[in-house]
Amino acid sequence: MSKPSPARYRTTNWSSYTASLCKRGSLLIRLDKNMTWFAQHDGGPGRPAVFSDAAIQFCLTIKVLFKLPLRQTTEMVASLLKMAGLAGR
Repeated sequence: MSKPSPARYRTTNWSSYTASLCKRGSLLIRLDKNMTWFAQHDGGPGRPAVFSDAAIQFCLTIKVLFKLPLRQTTEMVASLLKMAGLAGR
């Protein structure tokens, strides 16, 4: 048995096709400027937490989405914070 020939599609609107290819590579990550990045001191014994649970969850989400090791994830999040103007707060 022979395979059926693949369907051929002809592009008629090249400007729309090119724009859709460009959009496919774009990435938008929105950061909430009101998000608490540093943890509040709870007053309990032991070493206090440095980062909030929301910040840790954001970093782990980036790690899983892009399949990055931890060091690359921290650098990526640091660059995202720098671009958003949230670094150093």
